[in-house]
Order: sequence, then C-alpha cells, then structure tokens
Amino acid sequence: MPFRLEPLLSDGQVEELRLALLAEDTPWRDGAETAGWHARGVKRNRQLDPSCVLHQTLASALGDQLLQHPLLQAAALPVQLHNLRFSRCGPGEGYGRHVDNAYMAGGRSDLSFTLFLSDPAHYQGGDLVLEDPGGESAIRLPPGHALVYPSSLLHRVEPVTRGERLVALGWIQSRIRRSDRRELLFELDTARRALFQEQGKDEIFDLLSRCYTNLLRMWGE
Repeated sequence: MPFRLEPLLSDGQVEELRLALLAEDTPWRDGAETAGWHARGVKRNRQLDPSCVLHQTLASALGDQLLQHPLLQAAALPVQLHNLRFSRCGPGEGYGRHVDNAYMAGGRSDLSFTLFLSDPAHYQGGDLVLEDPGGESAIRLPPGHALVYPSSLLHRVEPVTRGERLVALGWIQSRIRRSDRRELLFELDTARRALFQEQGKDEIFDLLSRCYTNLLRMWGE
C-alpha cells in the first residue's frame, strides 16, 4: 500500500536542504558503489558521501522528522529507518528496473521511501515507476513531498533528459513484516480514531482498540 506524506518538509526546509546538497564542495560519489550485485549495472546516479559530516547531519535530522510524522507512524509501524541517502541524477542518469535488497547493513527493508527535493517543472524524465499486478504507476511529486511504498515492488527511475532530479531515500523496518497486515491494521486504527472523534470512548471503541492491540501482539515482532 503506497502512501504519500504531503508535505513532509516546508518550502523553506527544502530550500535549506538543496542549498547544502548543491554547494560546490559537497562530496558526491558514484551511486553504483551501494548497489547490490544484480542492480549495479543499471544504477547510474550520484550519492552524497555517507561518511561526510554533512550527510550525517542531514540524515539524522531528516530521519527524526520522518519518524515523527503521524501518518508514517500509523501506516508503517516503524521499528527504525536506515540507510538514508541523498541522490542526484542529471541527463542520462537514472536507475533501471530492480527490487531492493531484503536485508541491508542497517536492518530489514519492509518499506522504501523517496522524498522529492526538485520541482518537477525543472527537470524532465526521472519518474519513479512502481510495478504491481495492476500495472505501472509513474510518480513525480512536488518538492518536500514523500512517497512510501513496499520494498518488495519492482521499480525504476526513468533516465533524466533535462535538468536535475534531487531526492532523499531510505528504508523502514516495520514491526509488521507483511504489507497486507500493515494495511489491515492501518484501516482498523483509522476507523477507531474516526469513531473516537465522533462518539468518544464507548464500548465499540474499546472493542476495536482491543482487536487492534491484540493483532499487533499476534503479528508483531
């Protein structure tokens, strides 16, 4: 169940990130260095050097903001965010069809996220394309908006043909491995919160809360 954080960052926060990332002395490396053996041949981008102070500062602040977002908490049920990266693609660069590794140095990848930092009017190409049984979805979001989607999906980033695409991305380890169970829990939690807003804490709310809590116990890790 892909979902959007609209927006995650304000215009001012996006501009601060962009100025820091696009400074002349910002250290960028070949993105293929962090690709798995099966994806290295189709990954053509640049990534901020993860060992630099700038990366550590920006990744820590952005990770905290993501974890505090109420929709992310409700829909992803995160244990942790990990391997947050900053990526840029210019003309001819992109990332071919691939699936994310199930396990990385930082943890298991249950959900992936992409935070868009470039105005889609300022570049062409670069669509994030997700594949599922219903077909393909091409996504281009405004700067400061993020997409969260199951890491199990095949996906790609179409080659940029003009301008530059700048994003932040990373992975989430959830308390609930299976996406269908996460979706059911999210819907149940949404329903009980709506009921509470309308009627307060009554017997039906208590029963829904009991079901939600016990399913978390049953399915959680």
